[in-house]
Amino acid sequence: MESYLNRYRRKGMFESFFADRSSLIVQFKNGDITKREFIENNYDIVTKMNIKPFLKIDSFEKGMYNYQYYNVMAKYFTTLAKEIKNTKKHQKYYVYYLNKGNHYYHEKDTAALGLIRFIEFKNVEAYYVKVKSKSLQDKLFEVVLKDYKEAIFHSKAQWFLEILKEEGVFIEGMKPSLIDGYINETY
Repeated sequence: MESYLNRYRRKGMFESFFADRSSLIVQFKNGDITKREFIENNYDIVTKMNIKPFLKIDSFEKGMYNYQYYNVMAKYFTTLAKEIKNTKKHQKYYVYYLNKGNHYYHEKDTAALGLIRFIEFKNVEAYYVKVKSKSLQDKLFEVVLKDYKEAIFHSKAQWFLEILKEEGVFIEGMKPSLIDGYINETY
């Protein structure tokens, strides 16, 4: 089988990355993979690409890659923490993975803001989403980049919310998420 790096070099890094991501989204929507498998497969893609996030965001693709990189890492390490917590073994690893996941969640929000600033807040809409999780109720909001396919971000960071409100892109009230089946499925 062709290595990921050769494939990315031949086809183009962003084109390959977004094609793989879209394929996983379709598989999840069709019920072919679980949310956990979706997260693990995304993690595999990002780690096999072996490309760290970009320091300078000067294109949509770089900003979106950064967001996805940090989002995948955050979810992956948070999942590991949950697994350890449920077994009641190795609690020091639980704290380690949880802290690592929280770090990546912060970086994800920073990356999302960097991309939104790059597009100058144009055609961006944000709002609270309806969730089944009691711990996320009235906390989780969705940010949609309306000019781009599959550019939907989620956060509960208060500092990020304040910036979206200041920029006039946050809509008061609550709406169903555009990817409701994904955000409301546990993993």
